[in-house]
Amino acid sequence: MAKAEKKTTQAAETAKATAVQVEGKAKQKRVLVGMVVSDKMQKTIVVKVERRVRHSLYKKYVNRSRRFKAHDEKNEARVGDVVTIIESRPLSRDKRWALQSVVRRGLQTIEVTA
Repeated sequence: MAKAEKKTTQAAETAKATAVQVEGKAKQKRVLVGMVVSDKMQKTIVVKVERRVRHSLYKKYVNRSRRFKAHDEKNEARVGDVVTIIESRPLSRDKRWALQSVVRRGLQTIEVTA
């Protein structure tokens, strides 16, 4: 019994120590810049973030892209806008980012019905 109690108290002390370390340091949230490719969902935008990577074999630079779903509380971003998104807590199955600001507005297109 003494060994089991000792292990649980050590585990509790270790958990407290790690909790204090986490509280002491605020984790830096990632910020990405990308273009809005979809705004059809309510309070959600899809942002395409591109980066240039050097190919390991051919040594040529290649564009790699990834799409992130981000929370847009005020529905202010439109397709074609360049925006910054910031890492946040999980808001749904796919949403882990939130809109921080609109850097540049995209071209607005007007639909003409004939």
